Amino acid sequence: MPIRLVHDRWIDKYTERPVSALADLKAELEGTDMPTQENVSTTTQVHRVFIKAAPEAIWAAITKPEWSERYGYGGRVEYDLRPGGRFRTVATAEMQAGGMPEEVVTGEVVEADPPHRLVQTWQAAWETEPATRLTYEITSGQGGVSVLTVTHDVTGAPNTAAMVAGQVEGAGGGWAEVLSGLKTLLETGASLYG
Repeated sequence: MPIRLVHDRWIDKYTERPVSALADLKAELEGTDMPTQENVSTTTQVHRVFIKAAPEAIWAAITKPEWSERYGYGGRVEYDLRPGGRFRTVATAEMQAGGMPEEVVTGEVVEADPPHRLVQTWQAAWETEPATRLTYEITSGQGGVSVLTVTHDVTGAPNTAAMVAGQVEGAGGGWAEVLSGLKTLLETGASLYG
């Protein structure tokens, strides 16, 4: 298993500094350069959120335009939920007035198993990088709580990786913001910012 995957899975934001300090100390004592957050590209991002909602409701919120317009960046999703089917997110009028194209994100459905698993490609319209692979997995939990795991394989797409990680100034909070909005909407019926 690549050490970066171990890092991404087990080192959280609260322990990253002490671990980084130990790695730097080791590098200094051994006279070697250790990889840092700045020079190591994360190729797989995994986000997990616990939502008090049925898997069917989460699936609908991900795949139905009447839901997608109410959280995240507010784009209208359109899915042809069969292998090879088309996916796109249509920009709002406000986004288009700000210079965004009509189709903000495009892709192709790889696998659809409602309401448990959706695998698709994902390509931001303004990026020339290769399409990335996005997987939604929804499982039932205890007490009416379901678990949504979003795995975004951004191999070969460092700009996309930074954007969906929320690291691009002025581009929003990436998947963390989108999933927070989804959770808020499903649990309260209200928008995260509304």
